Amino acid sequence: MALTTAIALSGEDLQTGSYTVSAKASNLNKHGAAVQTSRDLLIGSKVVVRNQRGAQIAARVISQIRAIGGMRTFGIEFLEQDDRSGQFWGISFPTA
Repeated sequence: MALTTAIALSGEDLQTGSYTVSAKASNLNKHGAAVQTSRDLLIGSKVVVRNQRGAQIAARVISQIRAIGGMRTFGIEFLEQDDRSGQFWGISFPTA
């Protein structure tokens, strides 16, 4: 869905250790989203996504979509594809 929402991303990398950054999620779907952040994320890395309601879900960075200026956009997919992931964004998705 063409909605945008503020999120937080947390993870770990070999250079700086643990991190938490603010980001924006767009193209929301029940499997993940596109996330825009100033941090460079490693493709294949695992992150924890926290929404505005405080719910958290584990995800994997699957691609870098674009980089403009200091902002990068990545595709993420939720690690678990269940009812919890389908309701993470707090919206209802149409069924096929």
